[in-house]
Order: sequence, then C-alpha cells, then structure tokens
Amino acid sequence: MASEPEDDEGVLTLALSADEAYGRIDKLLAARLPDLSRARIQALIGEGRVSRDGAPVTDVSAAAVAGDYRIAIPAPVSAIPLPEAIPLSVLFEDAHLIVIDKPPGIAMHPAPGSETGTLVNALLHHCGESLSGIGGVARPGIVHRIDKETSGVVVVAKTDAAHQGLSALFAEHDIERVYIAFTRGAPRPDKGTIEGAIARSSHDRKKMAMVKSGGRHAITHYKVVRTFGPQEKPLAARVSCQLETGRTHQIRVHLASRGTPCLGDPVYGSGAPAAPVRAALEEAGLARQALHAAVLGFVHPVTGEPLRFESPLPPDMARLETLLGKL
Repeated sequence: MASEPEDDEGVLTLALSADEAYGRIDKLLAARLPDLSRARIQALIGEGRVSRDGAPVTDVSAAAVAGDYRIAIPAPVSAIPLPEAIPLSVLFEDAHLIVIDKPPGIAMHPAPGSETGTLVNALLHHCGESLSGIGGVARPGIVHRIDKETSGVVVVAKTDAAHQGLSALFAEHDIERVYIAFTRGAPRPDKGTIEGAIARSSHDRKKMAMVKSGGRHAITHYKVVRTFGPQEKPLAARVSCQLETGRTHQIRVHLASRGTPCLGDPVYGSGAPAAPVRAALEEAGLARQALHAAVLGFVHPVTGEPLRFESPLPPDMARLETLLGKL
C-alpha cells in the first residue's frame, strides 16, 4: 500500500508483494497512487525519481516486480516568476521599455524545463514591478522572442502603452531585424529571399518545418557576407539575414531548407560539416546554433524617437569566424 509523503521532500513509498505485482510498472503505480497520473509517473521515471529496493527504475514499460518502491516528487514550481539577480547587458532603458543584449543559454521566459534563470526573472529583479502585464504573469513585457541559445538584441516593454505600440510595429513588420548566421556551406545565390510558410512539423512536434499548405507566411532576406574554404565550394559562410516576418525558428528553418543550416544547430543541422569546420567549432567552444540577433531598429512607440541598436558577435561566434578565416 502507498504511504503519505515521508518528509518535506515529497517522497512516497509503495510495497508490492509478488501477488500484487502484475502488468506494466507505470500503469500499476498510477493505479496505486491515485494522485499521480500515468503520464506523471512516466515523467518521474524518466527523471530518475522512481526506484525499487534502492535501484532506479528506468523503463516505463517494464513489467512490475515485487519490492519496495520509492517515488520522489519534486517540490512544485511557482507559476509566478520570481526576481533573480542575473546580470543584464542593458543597451537602452527609459520609463517605457528596455533593450537587452541577451547572451546565449538564457531563455526569454519561464517554460517547462526552464522555470528559472530566464530573462523575465532577471528583468523582474532589475525593473521591479514596472513591466507590462499584457504578456501575462509568466511573460511580463515580452513582445518578441529569440531562441534560448540564440544571442543578441531584444526589446521588452515596461508599460502597457509601449507593449501595445511595439506589438503593432512587429505585426506590421515595421521593425529592422538583422541576424548573423554562420552556415554549413553557403546558400546560393549569394543574395536572395527565402519565402515559405512555417508550421509545426507533423513528424516531430518539437520542430518547425516549411509547409505547402497552412502554417504562417514567412520571409527572410539573406546575403552571403563572407565564405570560408574553397571559393568554388565553400565549407562555411557568414550570412546576414533580415527578417520581414518573425516566425518561430524562422531563420534556422529557412537556411536549412537551402541545405545550408546554421552551424552547431542541434535541431535543424542535419548532416555533419566538413572536418576542418568541425574542428573550428570545437576549438571555438560553440555548442549551439551559430545565430546572433545583431541589429534591432524601431521607432519608439511612445516618444516617436528613432532607435537602432547593434550587438557585436559574442565571443564564441567571433572566435569561430577567426578560425574559419584560416581555412
């Protein structure tokens, strides 16, 4: 039978006799622990939080075996982000908005798997309660997003008026957004436009994909700034990408559709780059997609002042360019 939690850590124990052990372990535990769904049990097993007689249970579909089971339930995470003293690189700030140069590795806002350590947590500490509430409790002030492992310039609204004004600018594509990408090979021609609707992949729900019907219209203008390796068949390239629209993973999906994905992209970078490029990636310490939001320009939604911000390449991408330049 199941016990109440043993202590403040939220540990449940369940003793199964040989007569009681039957069927799949995830299904049996869910039946014996009515407060936990089968999906929750599976997640806890996947996180290594379920053990039998001191040994971890690793296979959710394994047959139940008699023994003493221990289920460690993590403390619940607050749905309301908390302020965290995370350093911020502030490019501009007034009473209405704040512009940040975001480093790679920090998510924009709390989400499953990134509940803390996000830009929102940092902004709550920096700005106090002066963030626009339009984005909701979990996303105060967030008007647009860049991926967790993408670095560069982002703007966040501190007032509802600024939030509404910025949202209108993004909706009307009246924002200058330029990204720098380092790609496997070089897209052809050297300058052009990639246009194609983007939607959630039907094969992998964690990925986006270009689709022939449905999806959201997406346009990326690109220009090859520099190539590396043999000119007739470059091993890599520095590509400037200007967004006309802003869809989830847009640049990464569009560049991959040309067979020239961002270097280091763990999701869309199918196919390994040439050995010299792999060596450069390793030496540069770049363990993410080589993508940087370099320019953000817009008219201040409250004051009407033209604003334009540029961010230099972060150290890992700058080092990568130096190494690629030696190919």
